[in-house]
Amino acid sequence: MSAFLPDGATVALATAYGSAKAVSAITNANPGVITAAAHGMANGAFYELTSGWQKVNGRVFKAANVATNATDLTGIDTTDTTRFPAGSGTGSLREITAFTQIAQILEFTTNGGDQQFSNFSFLEEDFERQLPTVTSAQSIQIGIADDPTLAGYIALKAAGEARAIRALKVTLPNGSVLLYNGYVSFNETPTLTKGSVMQVRATVSLQGRPTRY
Repeated sequence: MSAFLPDGATVALATAYGSAKAVSAITNANPGVITAAAHGMANGAFYELTSGWQKVNGRVFKAANVATNATDLTGIDTTDTTRFPAGSGTGSLREITAFTQIAQILEFTTNGGDQQFSNFSFLEEDFERQLPTVTSAQSIQIGIADDPTLAGYIALKAAGEARAIRALKVTLPNGSVLLYNGYVSFNETPTLTKGSVMQVRATVSLQGRPTRY
């Protein structure tokens, strides 16, 4: 049994990407191995993956066992051909070449991500059953102390105005990394509560499941 405090965690937003590289294949293995000619990444680099496999599409991963034309799909077991049909994982990847830290975070909370169910009952029954369907849309809310000169503030504002998908990296005090990917929106109007720190709020609407290393 273990319990940890988040104190000391850092949060950073992706602010630069390399050019997209075609993914010509992903193996059914544990972990899966991506073939992407001359991808240019080094071990430990983070990349965004677009794939015909919806279980990994739109997510961010860490490169490992890098070769000139290949990298592991680190942490993902793709041996199940029902979930990962052979030959259907092709797409593209792009390396995240720069992150900008979001400083002065006061709040970091999440909404959604709950399992949804379809309720049904047979005619002869007097009770309902449930079948799992999808998980609800998930978002992250980040409250930061209002300071428009901060690099993180500027990066969040730019991402919100671009309405583009951006990666979010959370580094925990024990070295673990959480990776998210989603649309950023940013509310520049600060809270004005007497006796409380003024803060602005960013929201990241996730487009895929988070990844943890």
